[in-house]
Amino acid sequence: MADLDATVSGSAPKEAAMTELTQQSKTITWVDPRPQALQALTMSGLDYLQAMVDGTIPPPPIASHINLEIVEVSTGTAVMAAVPDESHYNPIGSVHGGFFATLLDSVCGCAVQTTLPVGTAYTSLDLNVSFLRGISSDTGRVVATGRVTKPGSRAAFVEADIKDAQGRLLATATSTCLVITP
Repeated sequence: MADLDATVSGSAPKEAAMTELTQQSKTITWVDPRPQALQALTMSGLDYLQAMVDGTIPPPPIASHINLEIVEVSTGTAVMAAVPDESHYNPIGSVHGGFFATLLDSVCGCAVQTTLPVGTAYTSLDLNVSFLRGISSDTGRVVATGRVTKPGSRAAFVEADIKDAQGRLLATATSTCLVITP
C-alpha cells in the first residue's frame, strides 16, 4: 500500500495510476461527408435519407460518435436509434445531455429534410430539450422520433422524443429549422 500511496502523492504518477485502472478506448471511423453533402442537393431530402437507410449513402460522421443509426424515414418523419455507452458519460456518471441533444437535433433536422425538394437544404435555428429521465449505459438502445408539425418554405417546425425499449419517455424537444432555397 505504501507504493500506491507514493505513486498517488505525485501528480504525474497519480494520473498514470488512475489511467491504467480505468482507461478504455473506442475507435470511430467515418467517410468524408463532403461528397455526400453535394449529392444531397441533387436528390429530394426523402430520397437522400432513404439512401442512407438502405446503405447506399454512408451515414454522417456524428453517427459514429453516438452509435447512431437511421431506422426509417417518411415524409415529415425520421426515426433514429442510438446506444449510449460510458464514453458518453458526464462527470456525475450519467449520459451527458449533449447525447440527448445530438440525437434530438438529428431526428428534428432529418424530419425536415424529408419534406425538402431537390436543391433545398436546412439548418437548425433552435433546439429546446426537456430531459425527463436519465440515461446510462444500462439503458440500452434508445429510439428517437422527429415529426414535422409545420413545414414551410422559409422555416419548418418540428417536435421529437426519445424513448427506451420499454417505451418510457426519456426526453422531448421542439426545434425550428431554416429552409435554404437556391
